[in-house]
Amino acid sequence: MRNVLLSIVMVCLALPLAPIVAAPVPETQRIPVDLRRTTLVVRDIDRSLPLYRDALGLTVIYDQVIGGTTRLVLLRANDDFVGVLGLMQRLNLAEAVPAPEFRKAQPGDPILVFNLQDLETRFERISATPDVRVAEAPRRIEYPGPGGSVIPVLFSAVWDADGNFIELNRILGAPAGR
Repeated sequence: MRNVLLSIVMVCLALPLAPIVAAPVPETQRIPVDLRRTTLVVRDIDRSLPLYRDALGLTVIYDQVIGGTTRLVLLRANDDFVGVLGLMQRLNLAEAVPAPEFRKAQPGDPILVFNLQDLETRFERISATPDVRVAEAPRRIEYPGPGGSVIPVLFSAVWDADGNFIELNRILGAPAGR
């Protein structure tokens, strides 16, 4: 399992890494499309919030029941235009919801990636959160960088209450593209 997770991370990091501090795309490079958020459909928002709101520290910016059938909670990290995570719960499901699977991501499954500047201290709180399963505790790994360089990363991973795979990383050196 460890090799599979490492392979997933290697593929993800083969893509250009964003700078640690995000910045808007220059006006000359903008397209008429914005990605605003990712929304996860969850079994029980109240079981999901202790991880995302309390342990990770995301801020709730919206919490409403829509049409009496759906609860939607939006949480933001450092930007309320991008970097927003939605949690959506269907309140009136007629059929039983299957139990979550804690397995490597499959086609169609999301992988959330968070960069945490305080991963070493925050991981204890994250791993102690009810309904969170640790896939891998923080450990240093090195990814190949441009021109034969190395990108050191403190990598860890967990599954949330619904089996969503979450990478929790801290970039220790200069990210690719810098």
